[in-house]
Amino acid sequence: MELTAGKVAVVTGAGSGIGRALAERFARSRLNIVLADVQADALSKAADDVASLGVETLAVATDVSVPADLDALAAATLDRFGAVHLVCNNAGVAVKADPWFGPLSSWQWVMNVNFWGVVHGIRAFLPHLLGGGHIVNTASVAGLFPGFAPSYDASKHAVVAITEDLFNDLRTAGLPIGVSVLCPGWVRTGILDAERNWPASLGDVPPDGPRAAVAHHVQRAIDEGATPAAVADAVAEAVQTDRFWVIPHQDFLEIAVERWHRVADRLDPEPPEYVPGMPPRSQIVEELMAAMGAAASES
Repeated sequence: MELTAGKVAVVTGAGSGIGRALAERFARSRLNIVLADVQADALSKAADDVASLGVETLAVATDVSVPADLDALAAATLDRFGAVHLVCNNAGVAVKADPWFGPLSSWQWVMNVNFWGVVHGIRAFLPHLLGGGHIVNTASVAGLFPGFAPSYDASKHAVVAITEDLFNDLRTAGLPIGVSVLCPGWVRTGILDAERNWPASLGDVPPDGPRAAVAHHVQRAIDEGATPAAVADAVAEAVQTDRFWVIPHQDFLEIAVERWHRVADRLDPEPPEYVPGMPPRSQIVEELMAAMGAAASES
């Protein structure tokens, strides 16, 4: 799809990180931008900054886990601009809770936002794209191989799967709608602080699980990762060239490919010893075991 002045792009999770970078990138191509986010202050600031680039903007407070919010976002977009051409289902969260012994609410929140948020976004906007357009769903390299966090991995695998199904269904139907899935590695975002937007409806924020003991390694990898702007450039190129896969980190892709070689050989799973940006797995396991031993002695 050509990125031309006057077209309309909708971006969820636009208050910060990759979402904000996507909004700014498409604004620089002179698209009008609809920004959606659950965090009101970040959304307002992002909308002001994007508007300063000289395009028309609309900010809509949106909880992507609520289907009515996505329907309202689509209605507001059409009411303001009369059309929509590009939809980026980008909002995402992660938790530090123990996935196996912690409360189910941690799973519910991650799946509600990361998976159901994409489903709701597709269903709300797809009927308005039948004349032509493009959908971008943000997954992660965690959607290509597991090992980051169970709920996060599950949600991102699901996003990759439904996006591939959507691509195939639209191609089979002969509809002029492009589809891309974004699977980045480490990117300089506030994903580890996502619980700032924990919904009150799910009760208290769950306590940190053992994995929190190595969160500082993840934070360093994120801080040294790709800029959101670089990821947004890769997405824009994929939209313009009608390419499905957007995988900005080749080193992570190689790990995913190696995993599938093991699958093809029917070998048991074996996590990689080295993941880009992280200490050796053996060191991380040692730190986790020490943290769990300390926690057990305190209880």
